[in-house]
Amino acid sequence: MIKVDNISFKYNPNSPKYALKNVSFEIKKGEYVAILGHNGSGKSTLSKILVALLKPQEGSLSIDNILYTKKTLKEVRNKIGIIFQNPDNQFIGSSVEDDIAFGLENKLFDRETMKERVYEFAKRVDMLDYLEREPQSLSGGQKQRVAIASVLALNPDVIIFDEITSMLDPKGKTEVIKIIEEIKASKNKTLISITHNMDEAILADRCLVFAGGELVAQGSPKEILKNKEVIEVAKIDSPFIYKLSSMIDGIDPTYNKEELIEEICK
Repeated sequence: MIKVDNISFKYNPNSPKYALKNVSFEIKKGEYVAILGHNGSGKSTLSKILVALLKPQEGSLSIDNILYTKKTLKEVRNKIGIIFQNPDNQFIGSSVEDDIAFGLENKLFDRETMKERVYEFAKRVDMLDYLEREPQSLSGGQKQRVAIASVLALNPDVIIFDEITSMLDPKGKTEVIKIIEEIKASKNKTLISITHNMDEAILADRCLVFAGGELVAQGSPKEILKNKEVIEVAKIDSPFIYKLSSMIDGIDPTYNKEELIEEICK
């Protein structure tokens, strides 16, 4: 569904430093992929390229066999939605209802359809009781839930979560991750999570690991966690459960709490 073919990008074309260098991968329809890496690894640059906010100097991208070009820009952007790290940067309206409706208004949906979609997706993220509230009065987790509803209402094929839990407290993170899991379970969206947090990445079907602007590894979360060299190069912090299980003799390392309890009780 998404094909990235040997792309390279520099913020300064005259500099020898690449933000991304010779990156290639494919993401299948309905797949949940985590793009992992430390600060400066190139993962956020990649997210902006995927939503056509930046254009690589080399290589090509396509979605559903539609090549990213000036002519196809609108079509590409209609297929992809993105939720950013700071939800405040995405708020436009004076109420939660206005904010969810904003993108629909821009796409000229009729009023009745807009009302239906605002209701449907506010309910889906458990924000129905907050429709008249000002976005700035909400908690961090609630703000991100509104941002997710705003994107879901537009019904994109692909949703990119760009470090969306990094500014949240534990309660807010739990709320947002629960919604991501529900979207994943519906199996009708392709999900891409940009993160440095392995606790989030373990929910994915597959991980792409970046370091120094290059794709250094890809595989299932378990495969990545077992690769000590990749963990070290990409500066990835293993989840607590995985670290704990690795310290117990006779138990295969796992990031699943239930699996660990089951192994200990044997």
